[in-house]
Amino acid sequence: MHTASSPQVRLLQVGDAGEGQRLDNFLARHLKGVPRSHIHRIVRSGEVRVNGGRARAEQKLQSSDQVRIPPVRVAQPDAPRAAPALEFPVVFEDDHLLAINKPEGVAVHGGSGVSFGVIEALRAARPQAKFLELVHRLDRDTSGLLLIAKKRSALTALHAALRERHADKRYLALVAGLWTRGAVTVDAPLHKYLLANGERRVRVDSEQGQASRTQFRPQEQFALKGLEGWNGLTLMQARLLTGRTHQIRVHLAHSGHPILGDDKYGDDSLNAALARGQTGLPPLRRMFLHAQSLALAHPATGERLELQAPPPESWVQWLQHLRAQCAQS
Repeated sequence: MHTASSPQVRLLQVGDAGEGQRLDNFLARHLKGVPRSHIHRIVRSGEVRVNGGRARAEQKLQSSDQVRIPPVRVAQPDAPRAAPALEFPVVFEDDHLLAINKPEGVAVHGGSGVSFGVIEALRAARPQAKFLELVHRLDRDTSGLLLIAKKRSALTALHAALRERHADKRYLALVAGLWTRGAVTVDAPLHKYLLANGERRVRVDSEQGQASRTQFRPQEQFALKGLEGWNGLTLMQARLLTGRTHQIRVHLAHSGHPILGDDKYGDDSLNAALARGQTGLPPLRRMFLHAQSLALAHPATGERLELQAPPPESWVQWLQHLRAQCAQS
């Protein structure tokens, strides 16, 4: 961190955004990096004024109030580090479109505590590229197919295809329990909300939720004991019929079969046992969700593209251990 030079007196109008806010909270918002103890000290000393008069830290502000903030040296964030130049496994590329196999644990873009993501790293690796934009997103812990447009016209066409459900997107997920219902479509509306700490979550909500539909089909079952009360695991294929945030994760949890390693909607005790290697399997510290395939019309030619991204090698090896353990039990 470095500090700003020559701090000045500031006169701030509270406005609608500060209506009803405590003075100390208002000051903290405008004096980022200044300790609370110092904020309370300048209020007690009378250096902070509200409408020209002394004020108390707990005083509630009105939108019409004017707050005098004395010269305070405020810590400024260091300049953000430049994203490293990184390439990722290419599934398909031409002049219009780039499709990569995104590794798990890598965000698609910077923000929310992440200094860079796939798109920033690709732009750094390809400084000659005039246009690189994400077509859609994957959760940080989800691996697999990710589309990047290389032309504005391609981005517009691909957005339209996704919006109008002209793309066939399929995922693989390893879930807790033995799925007994065969192929099924889960139709459960989803609603986004925030936890008290500001973290984004999604829940099934028939009143406030948006229409959300996912087709599920079991691919392989693994009957196994010692899984924190579960009778086994199932490898599922999920086909998105709508594209809501965390849709597959929430629909599977809602169906009674949470994804292994899902730290938001999964089974915490099972995830902990798997991470510690207490189930007789190698330690598992990732979410088992992979964007496997995507079929859609090419944004320029209209020809059908069928893209496939193999699962991570670590996932393949873990499944081999799982099959071997099931064969022995």
